[in-house]
Amino acid sequence: MDLMSTAEFSPTGPVKKDLMKTAGSNIVLVYLESGQVIPPHPEPYAVVFVVLQGEGIITAGIIEHPVKPLHLVSVKKDENRGIRCNQRMVLPGIRKDV
Repeated sequence: MDLMSTAEFSPTGPVKKDLMKTAGSNIVLVYLESGQVIPPHPEPYAVVFVVLQGEGIITAGIIEHPVKPLHLVSVKKDENRGIRCNQRMVLPGIRKDV
């Protein structure tokens, strides 16, 4: 599957598309336009983000990670996670229920 061919951006906010769901995990694709933000918030699952396109900041717990293509950020269960897009971003989020 060409992950870039599914790209869908919105001027009104980030877009999240479910790619695959299984009993213990979920893979989503997240699309953000420059300037869009997903505010830091906790979730009851661990997640790994892999940047395919763009640049920005991914929050993991209390650490803000500057990211660009091919960077990976892991966030633990119940830790804050958020994304601030500086340049149009495409990133899968791979969720693991633990």
